[in-house]
Amino acid sequence: MLQPIKPGESSFARVYKPDQPWTSFLSVPCCFSSAHREELKEDGGRSYHRAVGPRRAFPYLSWRPRVRCHVVCAVNALSHHVLNKDLGDIVRDFRGFYRQLTSDGQLRWIGPEKGVVHLATAAVLNALWDLWAKQEGKPLWKLLVDMDPKQLLSCIDFRYITDALTEEEAYEILQKGSIGKKEREKQMLECGYPAYTTSCAWLGYSDQQLKQLCSEALKEGWTRFKVKVGADLEDDIRRCRLIRDMIGPEKILMVDANQRWDVPEAVEWMLKLAEFKPLWIEEPTSPDDILGHAAISKALAPLGIGVATGEQCHNRVIFKQLLQAGALQFLQIDSCRLGSVNENLSVLLMAKKFQIPVCPHAGGVGLCELVQHLIIFDYISVSGSLENRMCEYVAHLHEHFKYPVVIKKASYMPPKDAGYSTEMKEESVKKHRFPEGEVWQKLMAAQQN
Repeated sequence: MLQPIKPGESSFARVYKPDQPWTSFLSVPCCFSSAHREELKEDGGRSYHRAVGPRRAFPYLSWRPRVRCHVVCAVNALSHHVLNKDLGDIVRDFRGFYRQLTSDGQLRWIGPEKGVVHLATAAVLNALWDLWAKQEGKPLWKLLVDMDPKQLLSCIDFRYITDALTEEEAYEILQKGSIGKKEREKQMLECGYPAYTTSCAWLGYSDQQLKQLCSEALKEGWTRFKVKVGADLEDDIRRCRLIRDMIGPEKILMVDANQRWDVPEAVEWMLKLAEFKPLWIEEPTSPDDILGHAAISKALAPLGIGVATGEQCHNRVIFKQLLQAGALQFLQIDSCRLGSVNENLSVLLMAKKFQIPVCPHAGGVGLCELVQHLIIFDYISVSGSLENRMCEYVAHLHEHFKYPVVIKKASYMPPKDAGYSTEMKEESVKKHRFPEGEVWQKLMAAQQN
């Protein structure tokens, strides 16, 4: 029997890694932080859940955890919608519950369905999906794969996207996707889902580090590599040449500008990097500039360079417009930026209709753990294709999770434990809870001295 959801706790942990100079254009070397929502079942079972993706926006010396504090406040503001509710009642009308959260009469004014409020919505919903999967004794991807198409669609709010995808069209996609499902599931269990690595080429790495990390990745069997760009053109040319020379002409190279450029600048910059044959340029400009992405896509198409974006897309409406405008060739969902599994399902189905491959954003504190479920489900039940498809992998901070990702031969192996794989270790949360955790108390004491 499903039990009422009891009050838990909302807070955030900031995981400090002083030895790693991770950086991209809109980042500085610092800690990763993660808001999480703890939902307690009647029997006392608990889970910690990612509320937001890794955002390297807080230098550890500045002590400005304001954004995470805002997310936690928003989670608490939404909590009355879920506390003391029966999980069974929620999932039986998941679409209605999603609409209830996103239509909160007060909080919608500081959204709607975007920003801090939507991150908090994702935190609450991710917790519920984790509880549901655990209640059913299945990993989340398997819960989704085993669902009847009508039940799956009942979890999705189609409001605002029916001009691009109707519920009837989505049902037809899932029906067609049922052909060969067993074979694809077997393939995933045996071989896993192909991944690419971002761990080799952050902007903060020296050439020596790039060479060392790239060499190690090649030995481990990686064939897809992403390079951060955008700070300095000559530096980008040198670094891209270094990586391309190391991996050879046959392996795949992508570049990521993290929203660095204006539209004309993006085109001009990429003309200079075209010689390195990148598969895509990721986030070349503002994530809200749909027509700008379309212009960049059109300009780079003759060079064989696609545009990838999505990790900062507010909601399904932005994705709908990107698809309608032909503004991207690779779609990057984020398991915590959108409204949890519910909204990501709608985007996966739209991507299938528009025949755009999905290559999820991951990394940081728990995103790899979450998004692996979504992309494995996508292959088995929706896309049925691995052509030009891969999932991002970043090789750090997994040690803080009870069920960390398993990578074999540069592929995500499907999780076997029940749930959404995001339960953090109690000790890690305790030590890194900001600002009272042991790690932060020591760092603050050191700064005072």
